[in-house]
Amino acid sequence: MSANLATIIETLAKRFDGQTTEFAGETSLIVPAEKIAEAARVIHDEFGFNLLSSLTAVDYWPAENPRFHLVYRFTSIPNQMGLNVRAPISSLQPSAPTIETVYHNANWNEREVYDLFGIKFEGHSDLRRILMPHDWEGHPLRKDYPLGYEEPQFTFNFDEIDVRKPHATNRSGLDNPGSGTGE
Repeated sequence: MSANLATIIETLAKRFDGQTTEFAGETSLIVPAEKIAEAARVIHDEFGFNLLSSLTAVDYWPAENPRFHLVYRFTSIPNQMGLNVRAPISSLQPSAPTIETVYHNANWNEREVYDLFGIKFEGHSDLRRILMPHDWEGHPLRKDYPLGYEEPQFTFNFDEIDVRKPHATNRSGLDNPGSGTGE
């Protein structure tokens, strides 16, 4: 990490009651969720990070407080620096202030996080689903979201799986599904 980025992170940590954490050689700043909009404005206006590269979330279920972390990646293109900022979110009322007034592309990123994790962004101009159908129930990237899957059919379990399929007969016409000869 450059000395300039270290100074920026240290300044932001003091100003927003943040902490730092390091993983895989990258330092992240952790700020309280209620201060993320103010921090984003300072990151943009005072430190010149002109791009919100990404915004996503992490679900730490079964942990409840915090259950989620919002993960922001800010980039300063002129200075060739990247800044990771995380905001812990409780599972009781998962929400955070929007940063779309500072970074306009946050509009779509926040809608995606809302759609897939169920985290609301207070003050967002159009918070609605963006990937899932509007009548979809639940948020599919939450770790407690029920998995619905079909067991793969192989030669060793062909008969067991085939019986549970709606057609209830062997559509392939194969007498011996494991032979691959069709006879």
